[in-house]
Amino acid sequence: MQLITSIRSALTAGAAAAVLLTGTGGAVAAPAAPPAKATAPLTTATAPAAATAHSAYGRLGPLTELSAQRLATGDLVAAAKWGTGGPIDDPAREREVLDAVAEQARRLGADPAATVRIFRDQIEASKVVQRGLHRRWHADPAQAPTARPDLNEVRKEINRINGELVRAIARSPHARSAPYCAPLLTVAAAHVRQERHLDGLHTVALARSLRSVCDGA
Repeated sequence: MQLITSIRSALTAGAAAAVLLTGTGGAVAAPAAPPAKATAPLTTATAPAAATAHSAYGRLGPLTELSAQRLATGDLVAAAKWGTGGPIDDPAREREVLDAVAEQARRLGADPAATVRIFRDQIEASKVVQRGLHRRWHADPAQAPTARPDLNEVRKEINRINGELVRAIARSPHARSAPYCAPLLTVAAAHVRQERHLDGLHTVALARSLRSVCDGA
């Protein structure tokens, strides 16, 4: 919960500085560089360079971008379900996704439990988007979609992104367990927010999707 609060605060404010809330409510800046090689603080402007300078960022950046891609499909799922009376929660589909990513993680030699934990957050984040859009469309029907996407086709795209995301998780165990994971993840999320011009709803959802990326978060 501390991690998601940190990311959400940084994203909502449009902040680029990496911040990790501590248990006492204080803030800890991103880890300082060694004295012999003092460097400027990480910002969204320096994030691409950080991918080279910090291998952990190079692992967390793609994972964050894939989370944002998966969130974007939530708009299509919301449109597909709009006006059908169907529920946003779909336990059978969620179990299918979690079983599939756990099996893929095992095949890749990754941690299935960690993968499932991260994907639970991905699923919840998508529902944040869907519920938010449905509330928006109920309040202003003029904004509601006029065409309904084919949910089966949308799910094919979700499955493709899921596969890439599992591979990104499998490639990042050291980055996700590093003590500086949360600050670097916050920087990565802020960078993605700027690149994709996320609105408030999708900003909050992105923070939700990253809640369990860092081990011990």
